[in-house]
Amino acid sequence: MDIPPLGTHATTRTRPLCYSHAWDTGVPRIADARDAVAALLSQVRPAPARRSVQDAQLVVSELVTNAARHAPGPCALRLELTPDGAALRVSVTDTSTEPLRRRTPDPLRIGGHGLFLVAMLSGGLEVTWLSDGKRVTATVPLTAGNG
Repeated sequence: MDIPPLGTHATTRTRPLCYSHAWDTGVPRIADARDAVAALLSQVRPAPARRSVQDAQLVVSELVTNAARHAPGPCALRLELTPDGAALRVSVTDTSTEPLRRRTPDPLRIGGHGLFLVAMLSGGLEVTWLSDGKRVTATVPLTAGNG
């Protein structure tokens, strides 16, 4: 059996790409959260389709906005590429103990469409109840593209 010399074998990523940020006080800058998605996904090879990046940015924007609007305290964002690179898991933790309220779509209403969009783009939402709030997770599929 031939064993290649050190430094000549291919390396594999042992940990998926991820990003996390917590906001202790104040309203998080939603643009920063969207920028974090773009920066993280720019490291993925093959590059995800532009539409996939935009979908992930919209999901992050809606979830962080909901946390800032409806939760009384700090919140946190975690982005994690699935090990196979086929999806981005977006988790937002907040201090609200209220359940999510997904409204029926109404084209005449201003606002209130965020959770509907998130569920549509991610295929669903997962809510994990914590001792001091909740974590909302959406998994956004990524399709390969030309960047």
